[in-house]
Amino acid sequence: MSRSVISVENIGKMYRLGEVSTGTITHDLHRAWAKFRGKPDPFATVGIANDRETAGGDYVWALKDINLDIKEGEILGIIGRNGAGKSTLLKLLSRVTAPTTGRIRTRGRIASLLEVGTGFHPELTGRENIYLNGAILGMERHEITARIDEIIEFSGCAKYIDTPVKRYSSGMQVRLGFAVAAHLECEILIVDEVLAVGDMAFQQKCMGWMEDMSAKQKKTILFVSHNLDAIHRVCSTGVIIENGELAYQGDIDATISRYLTNKRFDQQNLLEKTKGWGDGQVKITGLQITDNNGEPQTAMTPGRNYVCELSYKVKNLDLLPINGITAAIDFTDTLGNTVLLINSDTDDDILSINHAEGVIKARLSDLALAPGDYSITMYLGQSGLTTFDCLNNVLSITVSGGDFFGNQHPGFAHQCKTLTRSQWSIQADDNV
Repeated sequence: MSRSVISVENIGKMYRLGEVSTGTITHDLHRAWAKFRGKPDPFATVGIANDRETAGGDYVWALKDINLDIKEGEILGIIGRNGAGKSTLLKLLSRVTAPTTGRIRTRGRIASLLEVGTGFHPELTGRENIYLNGAILGMERHEITARIDEIIEFSGCAKYIDTPVKRYSSGMQVRLGFAVAAHLECEILIVDEVLAVGDMAFQQKCMGWMEDMSAKQKKTILFVSHNLDAIHRVCSTGVIIENGELAYQGDIDATISRYLTNKRFDQQNLLEKTKGWGDGQVKITGLQITDNNGEPQTAMTPGRNYVCELSYKVKNLDLLPINGITAAIDFTDTLGNTVLLINSDTDDDILSINHAEGVIKARLSDLALAPGDYSITMYLGQSGLTTFDCLNNVLSITVSGGDFFGNQHPGFAHQCKTLTRSQWSIQADDNV
């Protein structure tokens, strides 16, 4: 049975909003005296939950009552929206900052990549920073020297290795930082979203390395990313952090499913609060994506069939029936490019609204989107006459990896946004 390498017991981290200290000498002295006696922070009890959308209170719990037990060789995916407390948790585990409450026990050396350039001195060269990082991790110079060629080769920065790091791009710094953390002696590696800065080829290389190291050398890896496809690929278990608290912990499939379900409910609330553009005579009230059996889907998979169900409500019943309805849904990538558009006009489908409320359904066959995150825009109007409602990028959907080609090939998802099947052949030139 694998032993525990990280044990987190009831840890919490509290911050005072707007000020570095407690704000008064008296409060600072009370806090220092309590810490000296081994007592809890006397101001911790007044902290409010870490809800970024709620105002009020001078103190906030960035994290509260977190308990984790991480095993040797485990790759743990940490998921949550921006501001949930993921990075704070990793900083506590890396000893960058101390917890307000609770205790953390670790077994083995920890290497961290918390942000671009972590642990680098900008005036030193890449080579000198490799030695500096190794020394910080407690390695001898001869140990670093034995690995330095591998580190430089893995990073792909050989041409610039004797150039000061301040002249590196953010992507080059990530390359070198990950290469150092990967090849120096450590039992625990902490990676916080920095791989998103690197190019896709390097991301694939790093994820392959993490899988290999976990399987062969029993390295424990904590991986934070908003790329759920990457999380699903490399992680065996996962946790969800919400408003500074541990909302869920389990195997990675169940964790991602729970997160996407919660995300769908959050998006529905956002949709209800969002005012679109149009005359408002007919309002879009929701969007649900189901499989052919009508089961709601929290994510999509390339090559499968889906039904997009766009709900509506007519505000002016005197308009009924409304003929010549145009409905459209488009999927936009993270760069703002529309990569898939479905429109009832282009399909020559004649739609009419005859009831005050209802659902317009569009069937998608053989989904050709590559894995990734996409924003959804919805449109409802009357062909050539008026726009009733249009909601821009109000929802999002994750397309997870699937076997689109039927041969277990990933389909170069990091190089494109759409997929298609093709047939190839070769013919000799008889004139040669």
